[in-house]
Parts: sequence; C-alpha cells; structure tokens
Amino acid sequence: MRNKFVMKVALSGMFTAVAVVGSMIQFPVFGSQCAPVQHMVNVLCAVLLGPGYGVAVAFLASLLRNLFSLGSLLAFPGSMCGALLCGLIYWKTRSLPATLAGEVFGTGIIGGLLSYPVAIAFMGKVAGSIGYTAYVVPFLISTVAGSILAGILVKALEKGGVLKSLRPAQGA
Repeated sequence: MRNKFVMKVALSGMFTAVAVVGSMIQFPVFGSQCAPVQHMVNVLCAVLLGPGYGVAVAFLASLLRNLFSLGSLLAFPGSMCGALLCGLIYWKTRSLPATLAGEVFGTGIIGGLLSYPVAIAFMGKVAGSIGYTAYVVPFLISTVAGSILAGILVKALEKGGVLKSLRPAQGA
C-alpha cells in the first residue's frame, strides 16, 4: 500500500515538472497561452494516477507556471477541468478515446467558459472584454493538440510494455 502511494507521489511530481517545463512550448491565442503539453500530462495522469492526482498535478503545474511567468491565470480553470473530466472518464470506462474526448471537452468547453469570469475578476476589463466564448477556441486548439500527443504516447507506452509496468500505481 505504501509503495503505491510513494509511486503515485513520485509520478505526480514528475508529471508536474513535465507540464511546467513543457509549458515553454506554448503559443498565444487571444488572451491565453496555449500549452499542449499540459493536456498531454492530464491524460497521462488520468491513465496512470486517477482524477484526484490529475487535478492536483494540474493545479501545481498551473501555480508554478504562473509563479515562473510561463502562463496566465487561465491555466487554472483550463487544466483542472480537463484533468478532472478525463480522469473521471478513464476511471469509469478505461477507454482511451473517451478519455481524450473528456480532456478536450473538459478543457476546451468547460475550462474555456470558466475562464471568462476568471479573466474578468483577476485579469482586468481588457481580458474580459473579448466575450465569454472567446476562450473556448484557443483552449480547444491547445487541448486537441495535447490530446493527440497523449493518445500517441499512451499507445506507444502500451505497445512497449511500459504502461503495464506503471499500472500498479493505479491501485492506491
């Protein structure tokens, strides 16, 4: 039991680091910084760790990205909604395509819509003047790119047997 917990915490730390460093691969769309690596990490967390750890990794990565000026406050609703939804979907279905769709919907639609009040409250009138649906398009672009990367990576890890060796982390 303790080994599973330690493995999950270690993987969470590694995924947080990958998301933060990977956020240097980003491109601006409207008021947000699209970072597809975060969405790839969300799916990997869903498959290997579960929804709770996925949300924790998304929160910590968003916090660190903001502290290091690598992202905006919009990283919080985008990444956390996607991590939660894809984690819950994988937990219930064990279906990779459904998990990828959950990441896209959770980040692109739900996270995009929740970003509007965050932009109004914390980023000023200019960020909020775009319109409540304006964050959906950049979030969708970012999450689709990250989900494609995640799908390819998960399939490669599965084919190489690596995913099977990491599966014991799911039990705790």
